Parts: sequence; structure tokens; C-alpha cells
Amino acid sequence: MIHQKLGKKLKNVLKLEREPVAIKWSFKEPKKIPLEEEKSRFCRKIEKAMNGEVFYSNLEHELCMGGARYSGLGDKSNYPVSLRSGNFLVAAGVYKNIPAVQRSWQNNLCIPADIFRAVIFAPLVNAEFEPDVVLIVCNARQGMEILHANAYDTGSHSLGGDSGPICSSMAAIPYLTGKVTYGFADIGSRRHMEMKDYEVMVSIPASELERIVANLLEMRTKTFFKEQ
Repeated sequence: MIHQKLGKKLKNVLKLEREPVAIKWSFKEPKKIPLEEEKSRFCRKIEKAMNGEVFYSNLEHELCMGGARYSGLGDKSNYPVSLRSGNFLVAAGVYKNIPAVQRSWQNNLCIPADIFRAVIFAPLVNAEFEPDVVLIVCNARQGMEILHANAYDTGSHSLGGDSGPICSSMAAIPYLTGKVTYGFADIGSRRHMEMKDYEVMVSIPASELERIVANLLEMRTKTFFKEQ
């Protein structure tokens, strides 16, 4: 599949330490891909895929309200008020008060609920499906080059993920907007993933992947991006 070849090129041209992750939303639970063995949070699922696992997850296997809500697998109204209010984030020190939580949440896009039944995860180079979004964990220099590659032939600007959870900023937002998004992850995902302090995230809508990889390769022949 072309995206598998693109995954290899992407990893080689940027010298990525981690595998880019392919994410796909599915109307049905797939028959040829195994269900995640252990329930986990959305951010941990990304970590598992970067480490080589191929699997799908459903609502029953999502441990985080945010992961369920923003990925479109769960409806926020089905969760208790203690979670829907965001008070647990105040207690954890993420926000000072509930109004701050609620204001912040207004900017977090989510996949509409009750459409998809599963989300599939895999290393991009091993994905036997057409991804919707490709999520990359990289260093700042590599992230910068991806943003330049996105702008190289179009002048397009990418979206900054800010402090929102990565299930929204690095998954739902690129899916819904069709735009490359970047960010520093959020405190929750950094606590639940094995991210190094210097690592950042960039997500590419799969429809833009071939163009961006081609641009990265061409940029390597130019003065500013030639390998030293």
C-alpha cells in the first residue's frame, strides 16, 4: 500500500526515532484486526501503536471520558456529573476552577458521537488499512520541517494544538479540519505515554501525506534543508 511506503520514506527522511501512527475511524468493528487486549486511554493506544501493536479499540476499551468523547465513541451525557463538570481536572491542578475548564473545553473539537464503532491503530508502515490521520512524535527540528513541508507548495499554515487533550488536538481536529496540527501534547498524555521532554507531536491528515513527504524529499535538495 502506498501509505506504507510513504511511512518508510517519512521515517527515513526525518530520521524519526518513533514509528508514525496510522489512525482510522470505522463504522464497524473490523474482523481482520484484533481488539485491543487491555483497556487503555486514547493516548496509551498511540504509544502501543508506536511500539508496533496493530489493533482496534471500541467504547468498552476506552478508559478515559475525553478519549471516548473526542474520538466519537462515547456521548458525554452518559458520564457522571463529576466528570462532565471537569471538577476532577481542578482537583488535579490542571485548571484553577470549573469555569476555566468549561471555557477551555469549548475549543476542543470532537468526532460526532454514534457514528463510528471502532478506532483502528497501527504503525503506519504496517497498516493494512487506509488511515484517516497520521500522528507523529518527533523532536522540535523534525516537527518544524514537517510544517515547512506543508507550506512548501501551498503556503498553508498549520494549526496549533494548544493545551487540549491529544484525542482532540492530534486526532479529531486534523480529521475534521483536514489541516496539519502540531503541539506539545498535554499534561495527561505526557503522564500516560513515555514521551521525552524534548518530544512534540504533529498530525497529518492522510490525504496530505503524499504531498508532504514529496515536499520533504525535494526540500532536502535545497540550501536550508540539506543534511549537514
